[in-house]
Amino acid sequence: MPDPTTFLPLKPLVFHALLALSEQDLHGYGIKKSVAGRSGGAIDLEPGTLYRLMARLLRQGLIEESDRRPAPEADDERRRYYRITALGRQVLAAEAARMAHLLSDPGVRALAAEGRG
Repeated sequence: MPDPTTFLPLKPLVFHALLALSEQDLHGYGIKKSVAGRSGGAIDLEPGTLYRLMARLLRQGLIEESDRRPAPEADDERRRYYRITALGRQVLAAEAARMAHLLSDPGVRALAAEGRG
């Protein structure tokens, strides 16, 4: 298995997509909604961007297609569902640790306080 730190730092889109999938298996629109909600609407994934991102994460082994599906009446058979892999979870955890370390720096905290006004 590759060293998770070789994927760092993650681009915000990758971080948000992996974070969404760390909570549950989702289809593309579910990922889009989760990312938009968590980012306060700052990140609005267009379909082309989303599916290029999913293809890249699949190739990298950070996510995989999921066979789990909701009840048929709540599903559309055309939807592709995704789940985070063990490697994806390790990469996400490594990025969260990297960010936490960065945010523990007093200079960074002071800058963040300035940004809040």
